[in-house]
Amino acid sequence: MRILYHHTLLPSCRKIRVLLKEKELEFELVQEHFWQRREEFFVLNHAGEVPVLVEPDGEVIAGSYVITEYLEEAYRDNNKRYIGTSISERVEIRRIMDWFDSKFNAEVTHNILFEKVFKRLMRYGEPQSDAIRAGKKNICYHLDYIAYLTRDHHYLCGESMSLADITAAAHLSALDYLGDVPWEHNAKAKEWYALMKSRPSIRILLADRLPTVRPPYYYEDPDF
Repeated sequence: MRILYHHTLLPSCRKIRVLLKEKELEFELVQEHFWQRREEFFVLNHAGEVPVLVEPDGEVIAGSYVITEYLEEAYRDNNKRYIGTSISERVEIRRIMDWFDSKFNAEVTHNILFEKVFKRLMRYGEPQSDAIRAGKKNICYHLDYIAYLTRDHHYLCGESMSLADITAAAHLSALDYLGDVPWEHNAKAKEWYALMKSRPSIRILLADRLPTVRPPYYYEDPDF
């Protein structure tokens, strides 16, 4: 059986879970507390980070970006491609993926998710209120950017869902679990996310719960 080592609330892991579901690939989840630095896990990935995918034949693929590229290359025969069909499409999809995994992550996700959740789990001290405030401020112009990208079509890169949408939704779903996405700021961005929430691959994520943190009442509702 295919195994995905992950953490429930990490966007990098959520992205891989959604892609596996969209490609209809069966897998088992193993929750990895990567900050505990288990020796057995370091054998799989010397970086000690999740996600890590272990294929049924034992092949190990580590890292969010590498896994997405692997899945698109290895499972292209099921007509479910999410990285685009032309060079220009692939460039744009990868650009937006990088936007969310790099820029959005640095300006929003890290400031909120790390400070509120992972800092406590990793025993790195108290949350920094300045960082959380910065993340909440920065998220607004990213929501405006989502609205800009979807002004002429339903998804971020056209009329078909791509890894750009999956990546953005992975980050926003983790932050929405904490109630830290101001959906009232931009109705167009909210409309796009409602479309993403309606997909079965996303709805599986929204059923996850952390032992000590409960999401807002609207978290699983596509209609908010």
